[in-house]
Amino acid sequence: QVQLVESGGGLVQAGGSLRLSCAASRRTFSNYNMGWFRQAPGKEREFVAAISWRTDATYYADSLKGRFTISRDNAKNTVYLQIISLKPEDTGVYTCAAGPYTLGSIRSGHADYWGQGTRVTVSS
Repeated sequence: QVQLVESGGGLVQAGGSLRLSCAASRRTFSNYNMGWFRQAPGKEREFVAAISWRTDATYYADSLKGRFTISRDNAKNTVYLQIISLKPEDTGVYTCAAGPYTLGSIRSGHADYWGQGTRVTVSS
């Protein structure tokens, strides 16, 4: 059983930054691409970014390019999401996902495993 555990969320003022982490419980993730999604209160889940586990290829939601950076540390089996210049509209639950699918498919929400999410609240 694979588990994904997110951390790093919290309350931050607008303009601040956060780095979210997603730790995978199973080491052999070489065939899994990973993504970050977020869900704002009262809204549907939204794709944020995805990263290939084998290469440095990344894929971002067009509307979020520039403030979000996804990265991974294979040795730690962890994927990160760095967010800068936070805005109140970035408030929501951020969830990571993993699956043996293309980055484009991850973007569409195709994933075998999902974490429980970490909450980010941005105050104005």
